Amino acid sequence: MAWSGVPHPPRRRRAGHPPRPWFADVFLGLTGLGLGVTLALVVTGESRGSLAAPGGLLIAGGRLTGFTGAYLMLIMVVLVARLPWLERAVGQDRLVRWHRQIAPWALILIGVHVVLITLGYAALAKSGALHQLWQFLSSYPDILAAAVAFGLLVMGGVTSIRRARSHLKYETWWIVHLYLYLALALAFAHQIVTGVSFIGHPLTRAVWIAVWAATAGMVIVFRVAQPIVRNLRHQLRVVSVVDEAPGVVSVICSGRQISWLAVSGGQYFQWRFLTRELWWHAHPYSLSALPRAPYVRVTVKGLGDQSRALRHLRPGTRVFVEGPYGTFTRHARTTEQVALIGAGVGITPLRALLEDLPASVDVVVVVRASTVEDIVHRDEIAELVRHRGGQFHEIVGPRHQVRVGISTIRRLVPDIAHRDVYVCGPGGFNELVVSAAARLGVPKGSIHEEKFSF
Repeated sequence: MAWSGVPHPPRRRRAGHPPRPWFADVFLGLTGLGLGVTLALVVTGESRGSLAAPGGLLIAGGRLTGFTGAYLMLIMVVLVARLPWLERAVGQDRLVRWHRQIAPWALILIGVHVVLITLGYAALAKSGALHQLWQFLSSYPDILAAAVAFGLLVMGGVTSIRRARSHLKYETWWIVHLYLYLALALAFAHQIVTGVSFIGHPLTRAVWIAVWAATAGMVIVFRVAQPIVRNLRHQLRVVSVVDEAPGVVSVICSGRQISWLAVSGGQYFQWRFLTRELWWHAHPYSLSALPRAPYVRVTVKGLGDQSRALRHLRPGTRVFVEGPYGTFTRHARTTEQVALIGAGVGITPLRALLEDLPASVDVVVVVRASTVEDIVHRDEIAELVRHRGGQFHEIVGPRHQVRVGISTIRRLVPDIAHRDVYVCGPGGFNELVVSAAARLGVPKGSIHEEKFSF
């Protein structure tokens, strides 16, 4: 299939959903309210007698840290449950960042819970801590399962450390994180069976069960059921693989009801190509053009084993996608003037974004590459810019000789302070452009960034 530059967006296409920023505020408010309710339920479940008993304060502190740590674990799950309204309001990158920031606190609190409960019950029984720990494991219902859950949580935390993860295969990391769902199930069973806070407190028990059931429901619906239903509807298959530039290929797929695929230019999907070697891997690739029924196109640079293997995909290969994700879209702009600045394969989402911008928007496009041949989709971008009467600038040359700095950007986009700036490329390139744009007077809220690893 040939894919040429298109001056107009495809007709009868379902547009991408606009974000609703207020949803993030609602989510944060509900999260804080839920934490407050959780703490209140635990605190009100304590009695003066239990607190005055030997080890009572330690036990109460253990319950409080245990419930708080478990609640934070649930929030971590919700953040990566891929709720469409939350993802559109915040963006998956920020949600994952929040998830990683919460993780150490959740694990620490659960670890403190184990220590305080053990010491508290040891003081109550007037025995040693190790003896009490053994009593827990050998005599108390579901404590052994809870210990397994804690071990799985620790394993998940350790494998998420950047240095540790760099030494793991993706398949190993993925399987370890699947086991975290088992850890949460075991932890829930442990709390319901042995949680003293639930004894004589049916409301506390009902609220806690409802919170866990709602979290599990969101995971089942948005991470399992919805992607399966969408992929059964669209039935994507590889049509062809096309060389675009040195080391860069486009994978063109066809499917059913593609016009119903609600996606904005600049967004990405998690792509899983169902071959024996690749089905484990789900990688984020941006569309390099708006869907054009019955086709969708993604353009990828061969950086790792998975992306390099895409060159050898055979026509007819089934494709499973999740998404779309990302806030790097036309909905983020604040003005009727934009500057699209990209480098390397980071040019590809800009090409789709350019196609999706309203005709009334004034556009300046700046692309950076080592050679003209490295400018991905150069002819398509030039045609799209020409059709809408915009400006197209190419910065070509080795990185150490031709740099993108303040003087270059000021020369190519003299009115940049009055434009929304979309930047997409490798980390170093993005940092230079974002810094230059800020120093040239572009408001922070008008700078939109998408990073690509090279």
